[in-house]
Amino acid sequence: MHIAVAGGFGIGMTMRVSALPKPGETIGDGMLSIGPGGKGSNQAVGMARLGATVSLFSAIGSDAGGDDGIRLWDAEGVDHSGVKRGTAATMTGFILVDRSAENSIAIAPGALDELVEADADRFGTTIAESDLLVISLELPAAVATRLMLVARQAGVRVLLNPAPAIGGVPWQSADILTPNRGEAATLLGLPADTEPSVLAARLAEASGALVVMTLGADGVLVHDGASVRHIPAPAPRAVVDTTGAGDAFTAALAVALCSGSSAHDAAAWAAAAGAHSVAYREVIPGLARLHDLPPLPPPETRPYPEIPSHPETRES
Repeated sequence: MHIAVAGGFGIGMTMRVSALPKPGETIGDGMLSIGPGGKGSNQAVGMARLGATVSLFSAIGSDAGGDDGIRLWDAEGVDHSGVKRGTAATMTGFILVDRSAENSIAIAPGALDELVEADADRFGTTIAESDLLVISLELPAAVATRLMLVARQAGVRVLLNPAPAIGGVPWQSADILTPNRGEAATLLGLPADTEPSVLAARLAEASGALVVMTLGADGVLVHDGASVRHIPAPAPRAVVDTTGAGDAFTAALAVALCSGSSAHDAAAWAAAAGAHSVAYREVIPGLARLHDLPPLPPPETRPYPEIPSHPETRES
């Protein structure tokens, strides 16, 4: 199993506070920790820990933060030959986590903004050799779009994790969509309080994709194009930090789907990975290994999804 992952790497500066500050308010009881982050890197490490061969497309600065990324990937067995070293600083994220484990995040993209479509083309050989391309949207929109086109032309499935939910990326061309509720509403231009089942159905109708929508502690909705199914979240041992739960979920979902598991079984296994992650402070320590999770679901005779035809992503 070979998975290509495209997304960000950055240094996360996490401050734990009693409550998230309101506009104009100062909270003075914070505790600071600094460690590696970025959705692409987190997902790549999570997949490698679950047994996949993983190649990462990203960009880092020629600075100490970039050096930290290379050490992490070497230690975790992630191929980083597709990572560009830019002139700007490595992406940095500022994360506030309150006592209930809710978080707020602000990001400075840095070197990621130096990625261009030609970089995506150079990653094309790696994509073509992969079973799946997983993209998160810390990348420039034009680069993410180009990566999707390269994958489509190579006949490789695309799992799009639309986080953050930015404009300008043809999400309707993905084979698998993994938004949370807020991201789904943003993609569709609907109110944030829209019923989740309505959001999942609208996304599936607009894209023809397998839609796997995460609902935090409320579990997961899976829309396979015919019907929607709710999968409850397993109870975590404790809730310490929810920051990396979505990345842990996406990593496990990708591995299970590439192993041939059904959409519903894959989503349930991924939910277990998400529940495992929230019991740990910071993201990397909470990314599961195979022995941390239930057995990988067995493969289906016809794993979902087959490659649909998306003519809007083909070059004329």
